[in-house]
Amino acid sequence: MRLLVVEDDPQIADGLSRALRRNGHVVDVLDRGLSADITLGTQDFDVVILDLGLPDMDGIDVLRRLRGREKRTPVLVLTARDELADRVRGLDLGADDYMVKPFEMDELEARIRAIARRAHAGSGGDLVVGKLCMKLAQRRILVDDAPVEFSPREFAVLEILLLRRGRVVSKAQLQEQLCAWDSALTDGAIELYVHRVRRKLEFSDVTIRTVRGFGYLLENNGHSGDA
Repeated sequence: MRLLVVEDDPQIADGLSRALRRNGHVVDVLDRGLSADITLGTQDFDVVILDLGLPDMDGIDVLRRLRGREKRTPVLVLTARDELADRVRGLDLGADDYMVKPFEMDELEARIRAIARRAHAGSGGDLVVGKLCMKLAQRRILVDDAPVEFSPREFAVLEILLLRRGRVVSKAQLQEQLCAWDSALTDGAIELYVHRVRRKLEFSDVTIRTVRGFGYLLENNGHSGDA
């Protein structure tokens, strides 16, 4: 998943982004509320991890403006504000979850997965299409209950397509989701990763169709429903 961490404490931001990247996520970091507001107005993320006590614009205002633009990007508030009134206010303004510092990384990861599933794939614990099952918590892929080995980048490509199944995903969207601001992938690299994922799904009932001029579409061999 592509995550945006909005946190003005350099030590917390660095530790959090490092841990999330080790778990296979693409992570961008901002330390000011105004820059977060501008970025969220122009770019898409799977989940935003938002501190409230930010310079130049409070996190509550960032959240209010995001929801005012009718963007449903999942937001997990991560803050030192532990008063009940703060929790209620954040959730009422559209936060999907609220955690108080200090926190355990395993719990944070679990909550990120949960709100991403609710936003993109319903309430189920895994992403399932036909015989294909992606276990987000274990970072594993099963085809007809048999494990299939995927590299971290291949896993990320399939995750993006699964989360957006039924919709065409362009190369530009894949590049945006797979790369932080300080890295890049060429069109040829995207094509190579999609090719590798296709080969590993060869014995499943899931295909990745190229929609010429638009991008890629994950399908359950013509069936509209999941398993």
